[in-house]
Amino acid sequence: MDKDTEIFKGKSFSGIAKDLYSASKKKESQINLLISELKPFVQNIGDATIIVPLIKDYLEVSVKNDDQLAKLLAVVQRLIGNKDQGETDFGISEEEKQQLLDELTAIEEGNKKIDDKVKGINNGTHEGI
Repeated sequence: MDKDTEIFKGKSFSGIAKDLYSASKKKESQINLLISELKPFVQNIGDATIIVPLIKDYLEVSVKNDDQLAKLLAVVQRLIGNKDQGETDFGISEEEKQQLLDELTAIEEGNKKIDDKVKGINNGTHEGI
């Protein structure tokens, strides 16, 4: 199995890697846009104490997402290597599988919290802050 072998319908390892890179770059642009949109709301130190933690949380979630995507690619790469050697398992322990699932769940929860905060600011309600 090489990097161009279809892993699931219409997607190869190289295609997934490209998609993940594009998504990461898009997220970077979105964060920069969010920061530029929130700057006008910071008129005093009180505003900054509300807005800056939101930006910090959003950046942290983005970094964690990128880290998890890199781990996911490593798992897929292991699978490709194992297939080349005739193995059928992912080559990771049950504990490693559970860690990946736990981390993905935590990221999803973090993303939801951040999205709710951003929606609150965009709606002018400041919910969740």
